[in-house]
Amino acid sequence: MKYDTVLDTIGRTPVVKLANLGPRHVSLYVKLEAFNPMGSVKDRLANAVIERAERDGLLKPGQTVIEATSGNTGIGLAMVCARKGYPLVIVMAENFSLERRRLMRYLGAKVVLTPAAQKGSGMVAKAEELAAAHGWFLTRQFENEANADIHTATTGPEILADFEGERLDYWVSTFGTGGTVKGVARALKAARPQIQVVVAEPDNSAMLSSGLPQPPPVGGLTASHPAFRPHPIQGTAPDFIPKLVADARDAGWIDRVLPVNGADALSLSRELATREGIFCGISAGAALAAALKVAETAPPGAVILTMLPDTGERYLSTVLFDGVGTDMNAEEEAISASTPMCRFDAAAPAPAAAPEKKPVETPVAAPVEADADANAFVARTVEGDAVVMFALEWCEFCWAARKLLAAYAIPYRSVDLDSVAYQQGDLGGRVRPELLARTGQPTIPQIFIGGQPIGGTSDLFDLARSGDLAKRLRAAGVAFDEAANVDLGALLPNWLKQSA
Repeated sequence: MKYDTVLDTIGRTPVVKLANLGPRHVSLYVKLEAFNPMGSVKDRLANAVIERAERDGLLKPGQTVIEATSGNTGIGLAMVCARKGYPLVIVMAENFSLERRRLMRYLGAKVVLTPAAQKGSGMVAKAEELAAAHGWFLTRQFENEANADIHTATTGPEILADFEGERLDYWVSTFGTGGTVKGVARALKAARPQIQVVVAEPDNSAMLSSGLPQPPPVGGLTASHPAFRPHPIQGTAPDFIPKLVADARDAGWIDRVLPVNGADALSLSRELATREGIFCGISAGAALAAALKVAETAPPGAVILTMLPDTGERYLSTVLFDGVGTDMNAEEEAISASTPMCRFDAAAPAPAAAPEKKPVETPVAAPVEADADANAFVARTVEGDAVVMFALEWCEFCWAARKLLAAYAIPYRSVDLDSVAYQQGDLGGRVRPELLARTGQPTIPQIFIGGQPIGGTSDLFDLARSGDLAKRLRAAGVAFDEAANVDLGALLPNWLKQSA
């Protein structure tokens, strides 16, 4: 087919039946939004918000467009603004994948980073501040009705057309801005009310499931939801409940909200690649995890459709690709050596060490009154295991510490204070001030060897560099790999090691 512009190729994405994942008593389909021109569902909203702003006279020729985004909306906006001739500024928290920054800059956008500790609400606040200061057009994707309307006009009807005259029992999606959820759910419920709309969210950051309302803005700025915790499912579940999500919930269009474990989301993203040949991002794995939960209790013959929001290529620098190397592993070298031609007979030179940077520790809540139960828990824990790390499940600084411990084969216990298990009775939150009282350090992680605190991630790295870590481990009777040759700089988060 021929098109006048790349923008005309947005939408009409394929629906594919999964052959190898899921139980046999149901039919499991996925809608591949990576087939949009810039590789994600957000291409739809990017074009829609710009065209509506033009139509309504809110966006003037040559005016700068600005938005806060984890990446996919920014990439879509960069495409649209490049085609239409608008300068674009994107505001993004520094911990989102490096590929996204580079893609947006490659398309001509300017990318302004905000501190990871200030989360999604921080980047939204910065975008609002910049728009007000410079007279730029802020697209407001989290509340812009054009975001939801385009899905009611395109995505929903596409689904209905693909299943015309056929059974469709469940539609499953994650949520980010909420435009997909609100727009598609509205279209499906209007045409076929019996379709069950299922929304997935991270199990350790279950804002919708918590029943707690979204706090009102503070000083005119978006406030973090009290149930939010850091999680690995980039592009979904920001630290607040967007208006468009709340609209869909309040209208009764969401039938079920299912918690999804971050590790399951990562695993299923990889399984979609290795077992179905479908290359997608982490949120796709999360949506599939929810769909598989639905399938467990679905009646025989049920049909489930799951949204896969984007391509996996923008996650290369994230935990999704941990363990996926660029050099040959032992098995691949053995395959090479199995025939005589075109072999590497000498080992390749080791890559130059990356500049070492100390991780900045994760701040914790201010001290509160002593809690006897939490204090007893901390005491039992540090006395029960030789090496203990009080950590956050999805904190990249904690990941760096875990990688170091694993590299030296150090057995340890990780107490993940933000995990679902430690949210019961807010034990994780109650433990933090007890750690502060015990260590004098208001940071996470906190690591103990032989019952004694050694500090956080930067302290652990310093001890490893100086050799004192080995001495402390020996004194505590901890067996570890003393011959390990570890590149400490390579263990740091990619976004800390590399420049923007």
